Amino acid sequence: MLGCRWLPSDAPAELARIRQPAPRGIVVHSGELRDDEICVVRGMNCTTAVRTAYDIGRRLPENAALIRIDALMSATKVTVAQIESIERRYPGARGIRTLRAVLALAGGGAESPQETRLRMLLVRSGFPRPVTQIRVGNRRIDIGWPQWKVGVEYDGVQHWTDPRQHAEDIDRLEFLAARGWRIVRVSSSQLRYRPERVVDRVGAALRQ
Repeated sequence: MLGCRWLPSDAPAELARIRQPAPRGIVVHSGELRDDEICVVRGMNCTTAVRTAYDIGRRLPENAALIRIDALMSATKVTVAQIESIERRYPGARGIRTLRAVLALAGGGAESPQETRLRMLLVRSGFPRPVTQIRVGNRRIDIGWPQWKVGVEYDGVQHWTDPRQHAEDIDRLEFLAARGWRIVRVSSSQLRYRPERVVDRVGAALRQ
């Protein structure tokens, strides 16, 4: 309803209301919900993007919450500061510590769950927090450190199987190299099965 991508199609609907229990396939949450945390989308009462991010961050495991909040921030342009403003309203709420851990890593620049996972890996490995969606001329770099001109790109399957995309990637890398950028490309199998190798390669690029 809020325009967010990357949601599981088999997840249950979730309702906020006082009375319980709920019918099968629906999860009901009780608790305080203020008027400015509700909006109307296509005739349906929904929690606002800010309140939705607050609830996701408290209720899901940390990695899943970060992926969902990143996607929601990208779709709605909600900021971490806005989500933190809701957090301050309910300092004793259940799951608040998980939410704070998620918000410490959240950012609206990721364009896919894999980009979020890649950023999580880099931050948790001790690298300085990277910038997302860096503009260099008319091109963009997924993740990187502009001050050192090091970028990290997640390459989905289309980068290897689509000849037109592959040709564009070659042009991009030459364009960026001519401007002093060093780009580390990461595939799905590397991110999943050899994350330590990804960390080593990024570390080497930053040292160089």
